[in-house]
Amino acid sequence: MISGQARLAGVAGWPVAHSRSPRLHNYWLAEYGIDGAYLPLAIRPEDFAEAVRALPKLGFRGCNVTMPHKEAALALVDEVDPAARRIGAVNTIVASPDGGLWGGNTDAFGFMQALREGAPDLDLATGGVVLIGAGGAARAIAVALLEAGAGRVVVANRTEARARSLAEALDGAVDVVPWADRQRALAGAGLLVNSTTQGMQGQPPLELSLEPLPAEAVVFDAVYTPLLTPLLAEARARGNLAVDGLGMLLHQARPGFAAWFEHEPVVSEALRQHILADLGA
Repeated sequence: MISGQARLAGVAGWPVAHSRSPRLHNYWLAEYGIDGAYLPLAIRPEDFAEAVRALPKLGFRGCNVTMPHKEAALALVDEVDPAARRIGAVNTIVASPDGGLWGGNTDAFGFMQALREGAPDLDLATGGVVLIGAGGAARAIAVALLEAGAGRVVVANRTEARARSLAEALDGAVDVVPWADRQRALAGAGLLVNSTTQGMQGQPPLELSLEPLPAEAVVFDAVYTPLLTPLLAEARARGNLAVDGLGMLLHQARPGFAAWFEHEPVVSEALRQHILADLGA
């Protein structure tokens, strides 16, 4: 349902055709009968600032931001949510009536909601966490874990300098273990998180045996193509609770939708199946 008074939002990226966000948000718009549309916005990096500043003038209530614009968005917005500043990237922009831009990052929210949904009995305060990877997703996940009161969080990344850079950005709140020691770090852990693209369709599997991991530990993989990665398959085979990355994708969309379209959306099984159909799963 789109009229001359439709509320507009979108996702800004370059490229942006791969984004599942339009399928996700437009599902909610149809489900709730909202007069609005969510559009893919292919914006070149050199045009990003000018284009985003123009969005409120075109009637847009804001947009999501995907690669390669997340760090540029942090510098562009007028007001930044503290969590987004700590993560170092903005993935959600909300425009005010006067054209001001607020920037937030919902990846941490999406991760924590997906983790609580998939592992409701997990006690983060008592078990250590091993986080594989040190990119943007890892930083958001680390912030989420720290804000949720997680105990010791250790980061292992193939390039150790990136892991140390992440730890420094978080004021030393996480520890770094060398890539060669990632296996030993699993002993006694309550949660293992893969934030890398290893295990994604077309990518090599994550080089990590779960043998030292306690049987009661939870394994979370941020990858959702395929839904059952080699890491999760190994976890399930040995009896660990395994949580896939699709929930993180779905839940991170909720705050933006609520801000732009003034309706709190629900992540339902029907929505999950709608997105899975697009993924060919």
